[in-house]
Amino acid sequence: MNKKVYLDNAATTYVATEVLNEMMPCFNVFFGNPNSIHAFGREAQGLVDRARDRIAKAIGAKSNEVYFTSGGTEADNWAIKGIAHAYINKGRHIITSQIEHPAVLGACKALEKEGFEVTYLPVDKHGLVDLAELIHQIRSDTTLVSIMAVNNEVGTIQNIKAIGKICKENDVIFHTDAVQAFGALKLNVIDMEIDAMSISSHKIYGPKGVGALYLRNGIRIENLIDGGHQERNKRGGTTNVPSVVGFGKAAEVTVRDLAVYNQKMKSLREYFVKQVTEKIPYVIVNGHPHQKVNNIVNISFELIEGESILLLLDFEGIAVSTGSACTSGSLEPSHVLKAMGVEDETSQGSIRFSFGRSTTKADIDYTVEKLVEVVDRLRKMSPQTKSAKKGDK
Repeated sequence: MNKKVYLDNAATTYVATEVLNEMMPCFNVFFGNPNSIHAFGREAQGLVDRARDRIAKAIGAKSNEVYFTSGGTEADNWAIKGIAHAYINKGRHIITSQIEHPAVLGACKALEKEGFEVTYLPVDKHGLVDLAELIHQIRSDTTLVSIMAVNNEVGTIQNIKAIGKICKENDVIFHTDAVQAFGALKLNVIDMEIDAMSISSHKIYGPKGVGALYLRNGIRIENLIDGGHQERNKRGGTTNVPSVVGFGKAAEVTVRDLAVYNQKMKSLREYFVKQVTEKIPYVIVNGHPHQKVNNIVNISFELIEGESILLLLDFEGIAVSTGSACTSGSLEPSHVLKAMGVEDETSQGSIRFSFGRSTTKADIDYTVEKLVEVVDRLRKMSPQTKSAKKGDK
């Protein structure tokens, strides 16, 4: 039987035992509706309040600035659409980047259909937004800038603090999708001058289906979901107590273990990249060489298709991805790599490897061993390889 290796932690992580242990009583002991005023409801509300406090502390916010959502996608949609609509009297211009998560790009496209104007900032070959270009694009009718903290495909870290400062100086609201950053970087919304921030539980060893939107006090936002008085009248819907409690614990553990986690991830990443680049020719490591998170490595294997690599590695028990899990059904080249100037043929041969708490050096060794075999096998079959050899003659 094949060894099983999970290297798709950027798509989702497992639920940590510490987190699960805190969640379990919420299913059959503290099962009350937090909006009920009896003792059962008050017990549940107490657990929700504690989770909110934990998440606020993890990002340097106040508890009443944290609003629970169904995940990062809802938080992104709510932030972008809700803020755009709330400030429509000031203007209808929004700025984002070409390499955002589909949740941000989709929300912006929806606003364009309503008559909003969106500027999509280009990035350099490493995936960084040009700060001078951002300043140049800000106008008197610009209400919102939304730039992700860490790119989910290549791991590049944006200059978030500088972007926050630019936005504040120009009286523009700054939102960041920090779903991939939370758990990989130390985040402080005050220090980074962030007005709104999306985070998600299932990227930090918490349950799926729960996230949060940080919204600085004083920032207006229109509701995305109406129906009840939950989340201080901002988001209708019965609170998902077990998941919220799990999210709170996951946030606490993430901050507690961040330094040790990053040290391990850096060691694994450096070892993996060294092994791959030494043993496999014609590979390109995508993203910024230094300004990147430690747990994501995106590599283009020239002359072959990433989808074929993924399927053959899966056959060997190794789970990887060709990019964002939210775009895995698409056969189009990665919009992130395209924006970075990577040619379509090279982009099609790209694989994202993302490490996690349970990843070991033995996992890396096994993956590299199988990767060498898979790449060699595919290149021998590839029409691109044959045409490249003809070009060499």
